[in-house]
Amino acid sequence: MDEKLYYQDQYLANFSTEVIEQGKDEAGKWYAILKETAFYPTGGGQPCDTGYIDGVKVYDVEERDGEIFHYLETPLPTELTMVDCQLDWDRRYDHMQQHSGQHILSAAFEDLLGYRTVSFHLGKETLTIDLDIAELSEKEAKVAEEKANQIVAEGRKIETIWVNPDELKKYRLRKQVSVTQNIRLVVIPEFDYNGCGGTHPRTTAETGPIKILGWEKQRKKIRVEFICGGRVLAHLHEKHIILQQLSGLLNAPQGELVHVAERLLAGNKNLEKAIEEANDRLLYYEGKELIEVHPEQMVTVVFQNRSVQELQKLARSVVAIAEEKVVVLLAENGERLQVVCARGEKVETNMKQLIGDILSHIHGKGGGSESFAQGGGAAVLSGENLITTLKEKKVLQS
Repeated sequence: MDEKLYYQDQYLANFSTEVIEQGKDEAGKWYAILKETAFYPTGGGQPCDTGYIDGVKVYDVEERDGEIFHYLETPLPTELTMVDCQLDWDRRYDHMQQHSGQHILSAAFEDLLGYRTVSFHLGKETLTIDLDIAELSEKEAKVAEEKANQIVAEGRKIETIWVNPDELKKYRLRKQVSVTQNIRLVVIPEFDYNGCGGTHPRTTAETGPIKILGWEKQRKKIRVEFICGGRVLAHLHEKHIILQQLSGLLNAPQGELVHVAERLLAGNKNLEKAIEEANDRLLYYEGKELIEVHPEQMVTVVFQNRSVQELQKLARSVVAIAEEKVVVLLAENGERLQVVCARGEKVETNMKQLIGDILSHIHGKGGGSESFAQGGGAAVLSGENLITTLKEKKVLQS
């Protein structure tokens, strides 16, 4: 049986075959080539199968130059000629459900709305199709989803047929095939005819429910994210558990969770605003205290672990109360020194120039205006040592 066709018997989870070749590729990865294989290689938007060959883990499968490489965690015993192979069936069946769901949903979009699918990707948790349109409405997505699930519920056969190029004319294909021989069509009679080498279940019923999760614009296309089959149930179960937990935490039935959350968020915003106003008042009184403790014109203070935002507010409080003051506030924050400089209305000292002189001693960067500036640098000196150095160099005046 042709190696490249054998994997398309999608229900063959266990099989035996011959080892044709094994070794290491150019990247040093162990591989085996089999006479026949049921392992699907990565391609056509569908990830590869994984599983075991004689108990050795197959973690990747690729088609290269017409051969299918099965990448192994360890080499097979060299004396082996016949091997027993086992697919990870849960993974295979999941991929079958998702891939057939993609066929069905793409066909629904095209038949009902004329929206053509131009690409497809099957991920670990969700899958996507890119539609050749610029906008998609909620109503359009709902119509396509309902049609897709109707086809699922009808349990239509999913057939595979092999045709030559001349026979293609008999079928209304959704897109042109990319091969000229061994052309494989996956067909849902009277609904979808599609050239595809991927794996699919026997009927649309085995696809399970199809659920669109959302969509977004991607390079002038619309990317639709959705899930099918077992993934829908897993998604529903996860959301159900979360909703139960939220319902208990908020002491509200599920139908009222949104309203309760909105009230909590509104209350939280009011609380944050009140806390911010209280902090501003505290900083105002802290500023008054600094003025009393530092009667000199230039106020220099070193703090531990205070944010730049707090330093800014505190500096502004000081110069608003005492317009004849210049204030230089430093904060030692781990390996960084943060600096804020401000002047009152009755002072002409240039704060932008001052911050530049200060930051040059700590390899820092910053900026600002003539009345207010800020910056930061490496804590190559302690805050007190930096102030002492700056006073010795007449950068800061007592």
